[in-house]
Amino acid sequence: MGIPVKLQAFEGPLDLLLHLIDKNKVNIYDIPIVEITNQYLEYIEEMHRQDLNVMSEFLVMAATLIDIKSRMLLPKEVNEAGEEEDPRQELVEQLLEYKMYKYMSYELRDRQIDAGKALYKAPTLPDEVKEYVEPVDLTELMGDMTLSKLHYIFKSVIKKQVDKIDPVRSKFGKIEKEEVSLTDKIAYVEQYAMEHPDFSFRELLEKQAGKMQVIVTFLAVLELMKMGRIRIMQEHIFDDIQISAA
Repeated sequence: MGIPVKLQAFEGPLDLLLHLIDKNKVNIYDIPIVEITNQYLEYIEEMHRQDLNVMSEFLVMAATLIDIKSRMLLPKEVNEAGEEEDPRQELVEQLLEYKMYKYMSYELRDRQIDAGKALYKAPTLPDEVKEYVEPVDLTELMGDMTLSKLHYIFKSVIKKQVDKIDPVRSKFGKIEKEEVSLTDKIAYVEQYAMEHPDFSFRELLEKQAGKMQVIVTFLAVLELMKMGRIRIMQEHIFDDIQISAA
């Protein structure tokens, strides 16, 4: 004798299976596959009577259930680890995953409904209220503050600012980067060599005004040596280097 079937809209074969499992109050990890398969087929048959355009996915699941039912009647299969395989395992995993997503969709739906209940009202304060400024009681604001106390606070703040000033660096003027042109320095050294037939390298460097000038002068000497416009001589090690025009 068939069970009474009351059809409702199911979103897919897994949804129908979950309905049958909940209806029969069975453990999803230990599905009575024979009973569930029979009930599922009765639902499919009733759906087919009322609507011939039954979705193919329902029929595919029916075939899957029949296949699992047949494998349950056969001797247990053993995997490589020597453990018995349950033909229902893959179906159980699909049902658990579907159930999780289904409940997540319910949660999102409830949140959307709750969000739709959030109402707000635009501010409608009168201009008189917006422009209102609470009066200030100067006597209460000042409290026990006196000119003497204010003067003491002012002097302590000024002293802290003075303490922050470096007594040495504060006397320095504005430090600016010195721009030295290598081209100009080459012309200078070459002109100096023409005016002084024989001079020392030390003498040339001592005439420079700063560190950057010394560095660029040294580069100019090297460049003039490479171009063959000056000659460099040193008779003994550690002697002064002599420069002359080529």
